[in-house]
Amino acid sequence: MLGLLRKIFDSNQKEVNKIMKVVEKINALEPSVQPLNDYNLREKTMQFRDRLKKGETLDDLLPEAYAVVREAAKRVRGERHYDVQMVGGIVLHQGRIAEMKTGEGKTLVGTCPVYLNALTGLGVHLITVNDYLAKRDGMLMAKVYDFLGLTVGIINHDSAFVYDSTVQGEPLRPVSRQEAYKADITYGTNNEYGFDYLRDNLVWELSDKVQRGHHFAIVDEVDSILIDEARTPLIISGRGQGVNANYEKFSVLVRELKKDEHYTVDEKSKNAPLNEDGVAKVEEMLGLRNLYDMENVESAHLVANALKAKECYRNDVEYVIRDEEIVIVDEFTGRLMFGRRYSDGLHQAIEAKEGVKIRQEDQTQASVTFQNYFKMYKKLAGMTGTAATEEREFREIYDVDVVVIPTHRPISRKDLPDTVYKDEPLKFKAVCDEIEALHKTGRPVLVGSRAIDKSELLSRMLKERGVPHNVLNAKYHEQEAQIIAQAGRFGGVTIATNMAGRGVDIILGGNPQDPEQYKKVRELGGLCILGTERHESRRIDNQLRGRAGRQGDPGSSRFFVSLDDELMRLFGGDRIKNVMTFLKVDDEPIESGMVSRGIENAQSKVESYHFDIRKSVLRYDDTMNNQRKVIYEERDRILRGEDLRPHIMHFVEQLANGWVDGYCSAEISPDEWEWDLFWAEVRDVLELPEEHTLDELKALPRAELAPRLISWADAYYDHKEEQLGPETARRFEKWVLLQTLDSKWIDHLQSIDLLREGIGLRGYGQKDPQIEFIKEAFEMFEGLKHRIMEDTVRLLFKLEVRQGEEVPDEPDMSEMEMPSMPDEPPALLAGAAPPSTRGRLATRISRNDACWCGSGQRWKSCHYPDEG
Repeated sequence: MLGLLRKIFDSNQKEVNKIMKVVEKINALEPSVQPLNDYNLREKTMQFRDRLKKGETLDDLLPEAYAVVREAAKRVRGERHYDVQMVGGIVLHQGRIAEMKTGEGKTLVGTCPVYLNALTGLGVHLITVNDYLAKRDGMLMAKVYDFLGLTVGIINHDSAFVYDSTVQGEPLRPVSRQEAYKADITYGTNNEYGFDYLRDNLVWELSDKVQRGHHFAIVDEVDSILIDEARTPLIISGRGQGVNANYEKFSVLVRELKKDEHYTVDEKSKNAPLNEDGVAKVEEMLGLRNLYDMENVESAHLVANALKAKECYRNDVEYVIRDEEIVIVDEFTGRLMFGRRYSDGLHQAIEAKEGVKIRQEDQTQASVTFQNYFKMYKKLAGMTGTAATEEREFREIYDVDVVVIPTHRPISRKDLPDTVYKDEPLKFKAVCDEIEALHKTGRPVLVGSRAIDKSELLSRMLKERGVPHNVLNAKYHEQEAQIIAQAGRFGGVTIATNMAGRGVDIILGGNPQDPEQYKKVRELGGLCILGTERHESRRIDNQLRGRAGRQGDPGSSRFFVSLDDELMRLFGGDRIKNVMTFLKVDDEPIESGMVSRGIENAQSKVESYHFDIRKSVLRYDDTMNNQRKVIYEERDRILRGEDLRPHIMHFVEQLANGWVDGYCSAEISPDEWEWDLFWAEVRDVLELPEEHTLDELKALPRAELAPRLISWADAYYDHKEEQLGPETARRFEKWVLLQTLDSKWIDHLQSIDLLREGIGLRGYGQKDPQIEFIKEAFEMFEGLKHRIMEDTVRLLFKLEVRQGEEVPDEPDMSEMEMPSMPDEPPALLAGAAPPSTRGRLATRISRNDACWCGSGQRWKSCHYPDEG
C-alpha cells in the first residue's frame, strides 16, 4: 500500500505516465511505417516540412516523426528505440533534462528530438564534452539522419566536417566551420560553440561569422557542462603587457616563508594569507616600511599569488605540466582544460614555481560564461545519468527541470556502505588488498580516484604486488575511450580519475562484447566499482557508481574513505574521528550506513555552498551580459552594412546636447556659462571650417546652440564625403566604428575585472557588494558609450584628405592623413586568422599601397576617392 501511495503522489512518475500516452501513439503508428520502402520513408521528411509551412506545429508532428526515426534507426543501425528511450526523447523535445542511467542508450535517444527540431531548418546543436565524442556520436547517428535526408556537421577544436557517405573510408568531408554550422544538425563541444560565438563577435565582415543563431540545443552529460565546467568563463585574450620579471623573484622569496609560522593555509577557499610575523618577514626581505601601502599594492598581490601557488595549487592535482606548459585539470571531471588559464597573475605565479616559461599576462578581448551562452538558446535540453541532485540549480539558472526516466531493465547493482579508515596508508592498503583478491577471481574492477597523484600512487602499489592494470587520468586523455571501453573484460583492473570515460559504455566481457567472456564475468558478479575517496559532490560519486550495472547487469560499488581525505578533513571528519577514538578503534575500519549518510549530508552542504558561489558569480556576470548584448547588437548593425551616416550624426547630436547641458546650463545665468571650456571641447572633437566661430554661437539663444553645432557638423561632413566619395566614406565609417567599439570594449572589460576584484571590500562599509557592483558597472557603461561616441566622431571629423606631391608615372597621387589610428585592428586571438578588412591602415596611404579594405589590390585600383 505504501508503495502504491508513493507512485500515486510521485510527481516524476506522473510526468512519465503522461508521456507514456504519447509513446503509445508512436507505437500505434509503427505498423503503418514498417511497410514503407526506403524512398517513401525518406520522403516523409519533405512531407513534414511542407506541413510545418502550412501551419502545423512540431508537437503535431511528433508521434509520426518519432515513428519514422525509430524505423530508420532499425534499418540503418539495427537498433529499435525502447519505449523508455522514446520517453527520454519526448522529454528532450520539451526542453527539459532527461536523467537516464549509464548504458540506457542516450546517444540513440537524442535522434528523435534532433530530427524533429531539425525539420524547421533553423539548425540543431548537439553538445558533447570532448572532440572524440562529438566525432564518434556525429558519425554514428549521421547514418540515420542522412538516410532521412538531413545534413550533419561536426565541429572539432581544429577542424570541421560534414557527413558524406560518398567519401571513401571515414565518411567525413573537411569543410569550413561556417558550412558545418549550416548543416541541419551540428555536433560539437561546449568549448567550441562558446569560442565560436565570441569569435563571431570579433569579425570585421558579416560574411566571416560561422554560427547562424541559437535555436535548439541538446547538451549531453549536461551536469558536467552546465554545472561543473560553468564555473570557469570562456575568455578570448590578446596580447597584454610584457612579462613581469617579479614573478620569479617572489616565487623564490616565499620559499623562505614557513607554514604556520609566517602564514596559514585555508584549503576550502584555496588561500594562504600572511600572519603578522609573515608580513614583518616580507617587509624585511623587500626593504619595505608597510607592505600594504598603496605604492606597494603590486608587491602584496605578487606575494599572495606566490603563496597560493606554493601551497594551494599542486602538480598532478589542480594542474599538470604538458610540453613545458601549465594545463589546468578540471576538479570535477579530471579533464585537461586546454586553453584555460588562471586569471589575475595566478597562472604566472604557478609557472614561476614550476620553472617553466612565464607567459605574459593576456588582455581579455571577449568573454562569456557557459550559463549566459546556453541561456541564449530558444530551447535548451540535456541528458545525463546524474542530474536529479542538481535540479534546483537547473531550474534557477537555466529554467529547465529534470525528469528521471525509468530504466529498460531493473538495476541489480549492489551499492555497499562506505568503509572508513583511520588514515590514508591504511585505506590504500585495504584498497589494494581488495583489488588483488578480486583480480585473482577474474572479476573486473574499476577504481575511482579524485586526483592524478593518488591514481599514480595506487598504480605504484599495485605494480609492487604484480597486479596488471591500466591507468586512466588527465595525463592519458587521448586513450580515455579505448581504456574505459575495456574495463569490463575478465581480470581487468582499471584506475580512473573522475572523468571515468563519460559517454563510453563499459560492457561486461570487453568491447565489442564476447558472449563467452560476458557470461563468465556476469557469473562472477559483474563489474566492481571501488571509490578511493568521496568527492565533494554526490553527483560525481553517483557517476562512478553508475559505471556498473548497465542494462540490468550485475555489479557492485563501495567507497573506501579515510579521515585524511579532503572531504573528511574539511567537512565533518572530527566527529567520526571522535567516535573511532571513543570505541578505541585503531587499525580496524568502520562500516555503517549511518557513517555513509553522514558523509552524504556533508556532501549536500558542500553542494549548496558551491551552488551559492556559482549563483553569486552569475549575478555579477548577468550585469556584464546585458552590456555585452548591447555592444554585440551594435556591432551587428555596423556589420550588416546599414547606412551609418545617420548613426554618426546621432552621435554628434548627443555630444552637442551634452556640451550645452554641461557648460551652458539652463539652471545658471548665461554670464556664468563656461564658453572657453565649451569651445575647447567642441574643437577637440569636431573639425569645423575656420569661418565658424565662438562669437557666432554666443549670439544665439541657448535652445539654438546644439542645432547650430549639428548643422555645421552636417555640412562639414558633406564636404568630407565629397572628397572621399560615398563608398569610401561608408567604408571608413564602418572601420572607425568597429575599431573604436572594440578597443573601448576591451578597456571596459579590464576595468570591470578590476572593479569585481575589489568590490568585496565594500561589505566592510555595510554595503551590498553586488548592488554596488551593478551600480558602478552601469555608470562605467554609460561612460563607455560616451567615449565610443566621442572617439568615433573625433576620428571621422579629424580625417584629412589632401593632395600630395606628384611622382613619375603617378601625376595624380593622393595621400590620406588619419589621426592617431593604430597600425591594425586589435588582435583577436594569438594564432588566429586576421579579419578580412585588416589591410594596411597606416597614417599615410599612398595610391600604390595595399588598399586598407584588405582586398589585396592597390588603393588606386580599389578605393581611391576619385575612382570609387
